Amino acid sequence: MTDSPTALSAVLLATTPASRLGCAEGTLLDRLTGQLASTPVTDVQVLTSAGGLAADLRGLAKLVRVATGTVALLPADLIAHTEALALLLEHPARDTRALVAGEDAAGPMRPPLRVEGGRITAAGSSFHTVPEANAAFAGVLQTGEADLGALADVAEKLAELAESGRLGPVTPVEAADLLLVGLVRSGVRVRAAELGPLHAVRATGQASADAAIGRLAEVDEDEVRLDGAVKSDDGFVTSYFVSPWTRHLIRPAHALNLTPNTVTGFSIGLAALAAVWFSAGTRGALVAGAVLFFLSFALDCLDGQLARYTRGFTPLGAWADGMGDRLKEYAVYVGLAFGYAAAHGGGNPDGIWYLAAGAMILQTLRHSIQFSYAGSVYDAGQAAPPTGRPGRSLLEPADDGRRRPRQGLLRVAQRVRRGSAVHWLRKMVVLPIGERTALIAVTAALADARVTFLALLGWGGLAAVYQLGGRFMRAVE
Repeated sequence: MTDSPTALSAVLLATTPASRLGCAEGTLLDRLTGQLASTPVTDVQVLTSAGGLAADLRGLAKLVRVATGTVALLPADLIAHTEALALLLEHPARDTRALVAGEDAAGPMRPPLRVEGGRITAAGSSFHTVPEANAAFAGVLQTGEADLGALADVAEKLAELAESGRLGPVTPVEAADLLLVGLVRSGVRVRAAELGPLHAVRATGQASADAAIGRLAEVDEDEVRLDGAVKSDDGFVTSYFVSPWTRHLIRPAHALNLTPNTVTGFSIGLAALAAVWFSAGTRGALVAGAVLFFLSFALDCLDGQLARYTRGFTPLGAWADGMGDRLKEYAVYVGLAFGYAAAHGGGNPDGIWYLAAGAMILQTLRHSIQFSYAGSVYDAGQAAPPTGRPGRSLLEPADDGRRRPRQGLLRVAQRVRRGSAVHWLRKMVVLPIGERTALIAVTAALADARVTFLALLGWGGLAAVYQLGGRFMRAVE
């Protein structure tokens, strides 16, 4: 393996006869190796059968023990879109992830999983069952550098169990499945990378391999990548009034070599111009400011879409985007208040500066509620995963880590059908950035800054109460 701490290595598990099936590139192993050449993988190791599952797992453990950086495990009989592999291999986080298909895809070569909040909380194999399964493992497992020791330990433990016959009639075909089970049960945080419409299947014979390769052409990989760049569950305003047209700007922006941070800079610039126009206080200036501020938000959406399309998102970019959102909005508050005061002879007419300060404080409070709760959930998950149950025996054939049923309003809320009127009402009531931008733009253009601030305080206050109630119910469930 490479010595680079940020390297990405791949181990191809060529331990089954299916890896030698023929295809246009030679064998399935050859085909997969060629696909990896177009990814950030810098080193490829091929692990051939050493005489059974136990020996194969011990060989893998030895490779992992000396590895640095991130290691991806792929069965060499895998037939997948290159874009499907890129969902893991090109993700800049380089953490521990598994390729996941929909629940209805579960089968003999697709063991069931339970995914909650983007994290795999229970994994199955022919020996391990998963109650309340809602996804299936597509065979590709990536392990971050911090978890390589855990992966090696799991491989060695599984080798002992397989050698003694305590795992039942498992075969080398299930190596990746069992490793995922072991990682999840040892408490490792394994994120889920969802396949969506892309294909990733394992061949069982020449006929199945030919059919699977033929089905790959049915999907436009670049179109899927473009669709994936647009958030599927964003706010109402963003989903219906912004994303449908900004998605058409992603490819041109990429062709112009614009980075997400560059687009963020343009967005901040437009917001600054909007604040300047708002500060004039005239009707025409308010309308111009409203248009510029909404366009600034559109570019704010575009920078995230471009980052997801190019997989160029970074912690610095995410921080800059979040800080930019706050600065843009608060600059607009100042511009609106200044323009209202100017239009009414100066000073503090109708307490406009108090209203602006109140709106700013309320918005800051709401963000504190959101991010402090998210941080506490992350910390609690790091300390004790709720269903992964670290240290759990690999010999337990059934996963009895069932979730307690959600109660009352929270249970009903979680079952609301996506896309329904109630779903959108739940999304809108918290006054997300899209709705907030539209509220500011419409009220400023059609009324004045005082109406804007009163609307922000009223809707924002309701949103704060709703958020606090929701956080409380989730915390005590």
